[in-house]
Amino acid sequence: MPTVIGVVLKKAGKVYFFDPGSLRPEPEDKIVVETNRGTEIGEVIAVARELPAEEVILPLKKVTRLATSDDIAKDEANKSRERQASRVGHERIRKHALPMKLVETECLFDGSKIVFYFTAEGRIDFRELVKDLAAEFKTRIEMRQIGVRDEAKAIGGLGPCGRDLCCRTFLADFEPVSIKMAKEQNLPLNPIKISGVCSRLMCCLKYENDAYVDFRKRAPHMGRDVSTPEGIGRVIGFCAPKDAVLVGLEETNKQVQVLLSDIGPVDRQAARKTPEVTAKTTEPGRGSSENRKVSGDRNATPGNRPPRRRNRGPRRDPKKPDTETKSNEPKTSS
Repeated sequence: MPTVIGVVLKKAGKVYFFDPGSLRPEPEDKIVVETNRGTEIGEVIAVARELPAEEVILPLKKVTRLATSDDIAKDEANKSRERQASRVGHERIRKHALPMKLVETECLFDGSKIVFYFTAEGRIDFRELVKDLAAEFKTRIEMRQIGVRDEAKAIGGLGPCGRDLCCRTFLADFEPVSIKMAKEQNLPLNPIKISGVCSRLMCCLKYENDAYVDFRKRAPHMGRDVSTPEGIGRVIGFCAPKDAVLVGLEETNKQVQVLLSDIGPVDRQAARKTPEVTAKTTEPGRGSSENRKVSGDRNATPGNRPPRRRNRGPRRDPKKPDTETKSNEPKTSS
């Protein structure tokens, strides 16, 4: 198994694995590494450990060296250059009247490229802007369009909970969030209450979604009758964090919170079973009475006996005229 260390290239960024070789840096140490974009400086967040080959992308790039004081000073100078590039970029965008918003700038460690991150509603023709910026900074310029979530991660802010944005502090990747997750957690489907500062569904809806889905699978449905230690009742609410349901008792009309492990099903059909009925009759000639079971249509009890149909002949249709007519001639006798 390969030995790797976890490195982030910027705050709350994605974790990349590198081969430390003979080096054993500690967490929060600065190191210099080679990436697809060139030479960069990163921060160690995970010490050297062995991982299965299927969990990493081989071949791994090796750590160049531990960051020296000169490397750290160069990184600080690059940050100062990023602030200058951001200021100049805003001026050039206003000059060319482009419908775009500059969010962040990034200067690579070796100074070979400056990346401008922006948001826009559609495609932007920024060729003239790139020419002006390249002439100003005498280096390669890259314009990269990002989404509103990446914009919130770059700028930062406070969420509805009052804490720093998750994407700004610890979220490395954005996972898909759907409105179904809000329904599973019985949250109000008000876009204002379930949306973040980026106007998208809050990422924290994903955190407890698996727990709510598992709870829904084990909990009885709403309105179902259940048996509890305090009696029979009906489910009227859920409490997933406590793994319990809210039950309204039939006898006392009280509402109690019962754990899922303390409830059971209610079989109301078993109590409705019809008992066998015996009738005491006396048959003539025997002089004694016998108890016989009443069963079938012939010997059914009055309550269970089907209605007897009287034979009154064929029914006559009142709309159909009679085919036979009575004669008014008097009868003659011979």
